[in-house]
Amino acid sequence: MGSTRGPISQFIERNYCHFNAAALVDAAKGYEAHLEAGGKMMVTLAGAMSTAELGISLAEMIRQDKIAIISCTGANLEEDIMNLVSHSHYKRVPHYRDLSPQDELDLKNNGFNRVTDTCIPENQAFRRLESHIYKLWKDANDNKQRYFPHEFMYKMLLSGELKQYYEIDPKNSWMLAAAEKNIPIVVPGWEDSTMGNIFASYCIMGEMNASTMKSGIEYMCWLADWYLNNSGGKGVGFFQIGGGIAGDFPICVVPMIYMDLRKKEIPLWSYFCQISDSTTSYGSYSGAVPNEKISWNKLDISTPKFVIESDATIVAPLIFAWVLRQ
Repeated sequence: MGSTRGPISQFIERNYCHFNAAALVDAAKGYEAHLEAGGKMMVTLAGAMSTAELGISLAEMIRQDKIAIISCTGANLEEDIMNLVSHSHYKRVPHYRDLSPQDELDLKNNGFNRVTDTCIPENQAFRRLESHIYKLWKDANDNKQRYFPHEFMYKMLLSGELKQYYEIDPKNSWMLAAAEKNIPIVVPGWEDSTMGNIFASYCIMGEMNASTMKSGIEYMCWLADWYLNNSGGKGVGFFQIGGGIAGDFPICVVPMIYMDLRKKEIPLWSYFCQISDSTTSYGSYSGAVPNEKISWNKLDISTPKFVIESDATIVAPLIFAWVLRQ
């Protein structure tokens, strides 16, 4: 098997032998084994993964059918597209730990929104998308049509209107890859994203009806139906990048089906891996060990479970490289 692997996978297998590195290899092999057995995989994206350009590896995972469904924050949904259309206008601040309050104010006054060491340009990113997505929102609103947040984004990407702005190789945009594949996305808590805030502002001003945007409850209902139709055979795995609502929301669909719909025959999640730097503490969900999820009817005692306590921007691309045999 090793001879069919690319240099990155071979390097991982030779050198990642202990501690967190070994957990990375075990999780990657478990992901691969789950797919080879006929299982499907959900990937959840929290944190600023899109701004960290995870799309460089994630897009290829989508194209090669290594991911069946994605759950992500509203920020990750929009920031991959922002990077696609305004990359050259981003500003990197490698000394971000040394910034003073005045430095932060200067960034704001110059139209930059900082995410750790990367600053997103207000006009070239947020407002550029707004001018195009508004037309789709308005058209749906006026025609009494309703869509999920990601469906509006898919429509915008597939219309070709953004091609004039592309500033990176489009093959490195995971949202474009997802739109072209039309893979399902769940976006819990979309309202707290920039586009969610903007949509809310139009609702407040009376230009939009809130009901034009399908809600989080509707996402949960849709996800339950998807899971019921896709969890047969070897089941669905759960690959969680970071913590937060992107993971908390979708993992709960299984106990909801089991406990509240009383479908006791529903398979639990059949693989679990979380990449996080959260530590176990009192009441911490993101830092909780996987076994805690057994008591909540999320994971079975036999579910392969992995936790990699590290930086997801480093670890996730390595696992993807393994799965892609790069």
